[in-house]
Amino acid sequence: MILRFGLDLDTAAKSVECRFRPFLGRGLATAPTPAKAAKLIRRRLQSLLKQAGRVRGIQGEAERLHEVFSRDYLHQLPQVEAALGHQTSALLRQLDTACDNADQLEEAVTQAFEEHPDAPVIRSFPGLAALTGARVLAEIGDDRTRFATAGSLKAYAGSAPVTRASGKSCKVMSRKVENQRLAAVGYVWAFGALTRSPGARAHHDRRRAAGDRHVAAQRNLFNRFMGMLFHCLQNGHPYDEEIAFPQASAGPKAAAA
Repeated sequence: MILRFGLDLDTAAKSVECRFRPFLGRGLATAPTPAKAAKLIRRRLQSLLKQAGRVRGIQGEAERLHEVFSRDYLHQLPQVEAALGHQTSALLRQLDTACDNADQLEEAVTQAFEEHPDAPVIRSFPGLAALTGARVLAEIGDDRTRFATAGSLKAYAGSAPVTRASGKSCKVMSRKVENQRLAAVGYVWAFGALTRSPGARAHHDRRRAAGDRHVAAQRNLFNRFMGMLFHCLQNGHPYDEEIAFPQASAGPKAAAA
């Protein structure tokens, strides 16, 4: 339960760009109103950028910010602008709390996932890390009898296509009824595997050459990974690149011979 709940809150907090919190927090805390921001000198801006962790382009960025803050804008009445500054500071404290909670949940989810016996198998797949692996585990569970076949798991994930036939008409379409959280992490999984697995890259390129669009090729690769994951979890075997994509693995060896 902590895997799913923690990941949901972590995703929500990351959606407000917590990674940009250092300068956002220091800048707004120092100058929560346009009038105060206009009084910041270049040296002070450089100091704020350094405190936020900026290491390159500090002077140029400070110059840009100083020019932006010095422009003439329409202002509210002084008391109204001061009130909005207090509101900004309050919202900033809420953002800090949300980001801190997200960091704590990320740590808790990672720890819970690493302690699970299925974690080594899931982490062995290219493109899956602690959080993405935890999402996969949280959605499919660890009950081996839940999915009788790899096809049922693929259908649950939404990666398996749907064939609709009527008379002489036959159409193959993407599945609309799916576990949306698992389908979302599947796209991230497949995308990350492109740079970590030569076989996944070759499979994706073949689908693109066959006429698939990027999203369709990613879904096809995710569908293949789900079948592999089902087999590996059922048998307790880690991912093996040579077994997963034998053609891509045999290519370099054949060329060397």
